[in-house]
Amino acid sequence: MAIKITDDCINCGACEPECPNNAIYEEDVAWKFSDGTNLKGEITLFNGSVTLADQENRTGSFSEDYYFIVPEKCTECVGFHEEPQCAAVCPVDCCIPDEKNVETKETLLEKKDWMHS
Repeated sequence: MAIKITDDCINCGACEPECPNNAIYEEDVAWKFSDGTNLKGEITLFNGSVTLADQENRTGSFSEDYYFIVPEKCTECVGFHEEPQCAAVCPVDCCIPDEKNVETKETLLEKKDWMHS
């Protein structure tokens, strides 16, 4: 399950540098799948869609008011840490499991390997 940031976020930015996948971005900032990963060229996401790793994306359905997590890049820190680091450092506990993006530990490890191998 990916982590999401709720609207309780105070925009302190503590979570962003803690993410080993570069999945956390400031509101209304363009992001790429290649940011902080080894992804290059044309990539197939776990949902089957195809995109370019260096294509700039906008927040879209995420947030225009506070930090957000790209669910396709979030591995809940599986394979890196014992717990999601964003949740560990958040002073207002707004980094919570995203019930719309439930994934098994095995899938999260596969995603980690996909981004970093």
